[in-house]
Amino acid sequence: MADDRDGFPVFISAVRALQPDIWLFENVRGLLYRSKWYLEQVLSELRELGYVVEVRLLNAAQYGVPQNRERVVVVGHRGVFHFPKPIYKVVTAGEALIDLAHIAPPESKFLTESMDKYIATYERKSQCVRPRDLHLNTPARTLTCRNLAGATSDMHRIRLSDGRRRRLLIREAARLQSFPDWFTFEGSEASIFNQIGNAVPPLMAFQLAKSVREYLASSERLDAKSVRRYASPVQPSLFTL
Repeated sequence: MADDRDGFPVFISAVRALQPDIWLFENVRGLLYRSKWYLEQVLSELRELGYVVEVRLLNAAQYGVPQNRERVVVVGHRGVFHFPKPIYKVVTAGEALIDLAHIAPPESKFLTESMDKYIATYERKSQCVRPRDLHLNTPARTLTCRNLAGATSDMHRIRLSDGRRRRLLIREAARLQSFPDWFTFEGSEASIFNQIGNAVPPLMAFQLAKSVREYLASSERLDAKSVRRYASPVQPSLFTL
């Protein structure tokens, strides 16, 4: 895959060199669809290194993150790994933002009249039934670098009581990714929005980390023969969604 963002070759090389007891990575949902052929190629190489490889499509909203964010999580191990169970405590965007969603600080960037028209055209052509403004009674839609840092038709925005719409502030975007308010970002506004959009939500990462810790604390490991059997590319049952 000719993409300078492709970190899989380096990842595979690191696993080959270090032979960790367990490894994990996450990626976008599209990897299961338009790029599934490449994912299967990557998984095949990792299985050949002697790992049981398991794949899940997880939604961050199931782990207390106030955002519908589906991500592919892949784990390689040589024992028994348990993916974290969903918490099912849905946190809405309104619960995360609290008072921030109803004010307009001096640094607010409001949508212009031309932006409003452009967005209206986009929503009409895409047959958007529900406006893409932030809805406070549900988790937010997926945050990306593009819809945070860029003034696009799909940008995240908040509609105020007076009808004006403004773009998300850095702290608001961070809260929707479940970053605590004490967390400090460095760089320009665009860089920080990119950091937030690319991040694994901390609350989701915490649950995955607990599963990794439980695995490492366990002494249950498969023998080499069993690992080879489960690591074989002909085991489609491992590609579980």
